Amino acid sequence: QVQLMESGGGSVQAGGSTRLSCEATAEITYMGWFRRAPGKEREGVAAIFTPRGDVYYVDSVKGRFTISQDNAKKTVFLQMNALKPEDTAKYYCAAGPDVQAIYSGSHYMGLGTQVTVSS
Repeated sequence: QVQLMESGGGSVQAGGSTRLSCEATAEITYMGWFRRAPGKEREGVAAIFTPRGDVYYVDSVKGRFTISQDNAKKTVFLQMNALKPEDTAKYYCAAGPDVQAIYSGSHYMGLGTQVTVSS
C-alpha cells in the first residue's frame, strides 16, 4: 500500500505562483496530480514517469505548470505559475501504473490540498 502526503497550496492572487509537493512511501511508476473544483468534472493536471522523468500535462496548464521529482523519485513537485482563477480547485496527488491512473486517481491518491486563486 502506497501512501501519499501532500503539502503546499493555499491562497494566491491571479498571476502568482505556488508549489505543491507530494511524498510517497514507496517508488511507483507514475506520480502526478489531478484536481477537482466545485461543480466541475475531475481534471487530470500533470503526470511524471518516475524512472525516466517523462512528463505529461493537460492542455490548460501547459507552459504554466511544471512537474518534477527529487532524486529519490519518491517526491514530486508541481510548480504552478501564472495562476488563473479557473485553477482554483482541490489538488490531489496520485500514483499508479500509467497516466490514466494519475488522472483518474484510480490507484493511490492523497487527501488533497486546496489552491484558491483570487482575481
